[in-house]
Amino acid sequence: MSIGLTGLLLVAGGGALGGMGRLALANLVARRLGAAFPWGTLAVNLSGALLMGLLAGVLGPSAPGGPGPLWQLLAIGLLGGYTTVSSLSLQTLTLWQQRRIHAALANLLATLVVGLLALVLGWWLAGGPA
Repeated sequence: MSIGLTGLLLVAGGGALGGMGRLALANLVARRLGAAFPWGTLAVNLSGALLMGLLAGVLGPSAPGGPGPLWQLLAIGLLGGYTTVSSLSLQTLTLWQQRRIHAALANLLATLVVGLLALVLGWWLAGGPA
């Protein structure tokens, strides 16, 4: 897939907005629920999975002619900058190093399993085919 200057700018702009959204939501959730468990990152990743499902149901990443500018802006840029596997990995490692093995495994399972369910829910809410 080749991408032109417009596509690069759409992804960059969306990524900047997504990163700011991630920071805002993660901090809000951490202030409300505490920092003993990475609730903020979990909230970001699960809401990102739900939103990606909605986008996939509405825009479809494999639309004829390939993904368009709106997909580049929202799915690749905004949600790519919003969700974060690197924070998930680091926080899980930190829990593991603190010998909080159950919390580390719960963080992984909640993100992966509930994240997949959130994506499917988003797809379904958008009217995606069964």
